[in-house]
Amino acid sequence: MTPSNMTQTYNGWANKATWSVALWIGNDQFLYNTARACVEYCEQSETPYDKFIRCMLNCENDTTGDNVRWDDNTINRDEINDMMLELAE
Repeated sequence: MTPSNMTQTYNGWANKATWSVALWIGNDQFLYNTARACVEYCEQSETPYDKFIRCMLNCENDTTGDNVRWDDNTINRDEINDMMLELAE
C-alpha cells in the first residue's frame, strides 16, 4: 500500500501506456524515423507527438505492438514529446 501523495510510475514512465509508446518508438526503426521526422516537420500549432499520432492514424497504424492506441488519453504527452525531442538531437 502506497501513500496517496506518492506518484506511481511504470518502468520510469508516467504509466504503462506512456512506457509502451516510448518503448515502441525507441525500438522500431520505422517508428523511430517517423518520430524524428515529426520533430523536424511539425507545425507550430502542434507538438511532435500530435504530428506523430496523425501520421500513425493516417497510415492506419492505430496502436503499439502492445495494443495501446497512439491517441490514448492516459499517455503522458509531455514525457513523449521530451523523448522525441531527445531523439532528434
